[in-house]
Amino acid sequence: MINPMFHADHAHQRHEEAYQQVPDPQPPHRQDADAYWADKIAEVMRDQFGIKPKVNTYSYQTPYPPAYDLISLPNRYKVPDFTKFSRQDDTSTMEHVNRFIIQCGEAANRDELRVLLFSSSLSGSAFTWFILLPPNSVIT
Repeated sequence: MINPMFHADHAHQRHEEAYQQVPDPQPPHRQDADAYWADKIAEVMRDQFGIKPKVNTYSYQTPYPPAYDLISLPNRYKVPDFTKFSRQDDTSTMEHVNRFIIQCGEAANRDELRVLLFSSSLSGSAFTWFILLPPNSVIT
C-alpha cells in the first residue's frame, strides 16, 4: 500500500525545488536589463501558461546613452510645452533649435538634458527621424 503522507511530502518537496529562486546576474545597462526581464517574463509565460510571445518584437532604444535618462532635471523644473517642429512649415531647423534652447530654460545648461528633452519638441516626420536614429548615435 502507498503511504499518502509520503506522496504529499515528496510532491511538496518537488514543488519547492521547482520554485527555488536562484539570483540571476543582472546586466549592467538599463536597456540590457529591459531585454533580460522581457526574456524572463516570456519564459515564465511559456512555461507556466503555454503562451508564446510574438517572435518579431520591436524594442525601441534611444539614440542617446541610457545614462542620460538617469540625469535629474533641475529642482522644481517643469518641462515646457515645446513649440513642435515637423518640417511641414517654413520654420528652419536653426530657428527651431534656438527656440528649443530658449524654451528649455535652466535645463539648457546641460547638454545631456537638451538631448533628453529634444524629442519633446518634434512631431511628424521630424519625430520619426529622431526615433530612427541608431542607438548611442547622439552623444555630447
